[in-house]
Amino acid sequence: MPADMNEFYELPEEEQERLTQTGLEVGLENRCGSFFQMDQEILQTTCSAEGVEVLAIEDALKRYDWLEERYWNAVPKDKDKYTEFVAGQEHPKGVVVIAHEGTRTVYPVQACLYMAGEPVQTVHNIMIAEEGAELHVISGCASAGGAKSGSHLGVTEIYVGKDARITSTMIHNWNPNVSVFPRTATVVEENGVFISNYVCMQPVSRIQMYPQVTLKENAVGRFSSIVVAKPGSHFDLGSRAILHGRGSSAELITRAITSGGTVISRGHVLGETAETKGHIECKGLILKDGIIHAIPEIEGRVTGTDLSHEAAVGKIARDEIEYLMARGLDEEEATATIIRGFLDVRIEGLPAVLQKQIDAAIDAAESGF
Repeated sequence: MPADMNEFYELPEEEQERLTQTGLEVGLENRCGSFFQMDQEILQTTCSAEGVEVLAIEDALKRYDWLEERYWNAVPKDKDKYTEFVAGQEHPKGVVVIAHEGTRTVYPVQACLYMAGEPVQTVHNIMIAEEGAELHVISGCASAGGAKSGSHLGVTEIYVGKDARITSTMIHNWNPNVSVFPRTATVVEENGVFISNYVCMQPVSRIQMYPQVTLKENAVGRFSSIVVAKPGSHFDLGSRAILHGRGSSAELITRAITSGGTVISRGHVLGETAETKGHIECKGLILKDGIIHAIPEIEGRVTGTDLSHEAAVGKIARDEIEYLMARGLDEEEATATIIRGFLDVRIEGLPAVLQKQIDAAIDAAESGF
């Protein structure tokens, strides 16, 4: 066990469990690198994979002059009041992950952001896959279960090089008193691939996020989001894809459930160039009184762009429950089976270890349905 992770073991057992539910593996059995930030203190930066670096952002900016070109580039400082607040921090906190040219990792890098007690946590992350590199990052974000209030302000800039690939899986496990404001933008170069998976199935006061990807020639982007809004939770989220280069394509997929909370699901695909393709799909399921508001937008500016969207909100059909009950399940088991199938968004090419983490998040939330 790394000495700087001793503080993890000093946390109450239930808090350790909250962290493991977001993908944190203290022993790093299935991780090639790790970053751990508690409030504004960085407790761990380590990486064992050749060709991959995991650095605190302050250290990375001192080590690499060229990184200044990627710092506050994809996300502008003045985007909104939250980015301005993060930009105003004298000593920025967060992680820089770099997969150097041609590097391909088997296991992902983990980045854990934990709010233990401070009212505000700020983070600025940069992820880079250089030409021909492949990088997987699993980001786990959580707060102490008993926190009375708090805000997480996070900026993430992602750069996918030519013929490179980044898979980013983010699992949130906040509490009902925390508000979360991630600001993320990605640039994907020629023939690059960016896959973003987002999972939040636990109560939270408010989450507001709208990540954007700009796709160059023949680049591919895919966003997959799985959210459950419990009573008192308010989600305002979505994603935006700019089809900037010929042959680029994007897919924005959302599965949303409300059991009493609010979900506003936004999606926007902009076709700027011919020979581009984009699709938005949002499906919502209302289990109890709650709100699901789907806002899909497709915007074509040239001939030769192919854009589509599909949105549907409904409830579990009684005949589906009865069909499963006729085959031996009780009503509760039948309902759980239908919900699990609804949330099961399989992503082609996703490493098994990341799919396992998404499945674990679904399992952890089932008791609250």
